[in-house]
Amino acid sequence: MSHIKYLFAGLLFGIVLVKSEVISWFRIQEMFRLQSFHMYGVIGSAVAVGMLSVWLIKRFKIKTIGGEPIIIPDKEFNRGNVYGGLIFGLGWAITGACPGPLFAQIGSGFMVTSVTLLSAIAGTWVYGLLRDKLPH
Repeated sequence: MSHIKYLFAGLLFGIVLVKSEVISWFRIQEMFRLQSFHMYGVIGSAVAVGMLSVWLIKRFKIKTIGGEPIIIPDKEFNRGNVYGGLIFGLGWAITGACPGPLFAQIGSGFMVTSVTLLSAIAGTWVYGLLRDKLPH
């Protein structure tokens, strides 16, 4: 019962995804065909909010609700990220679905998205098997 707040947060997030049309296969295809700014605007504003949030956390040494310091480690460039990003983008373009809104798409009645969800789970499982052999 203590986790019910997360259920409501997820439901609210799903509603926002549906109402903003970011789960729309049509909107995603428009983005990949460079025909519309809609998705770039949504993604760009999310990146801007994230950058501002990280800057504020670092600048003012903001702590968690529990009083613990928030530590954001520096990350080194890794060529595996480029390969992973290309595979991710290709899958996104082909399926018209990013892993985030998959559940919102299924909840909206697009049951064919279940295939994409199962594929994403299978891909994560395969990555777990091959992780030690991949370039990191």
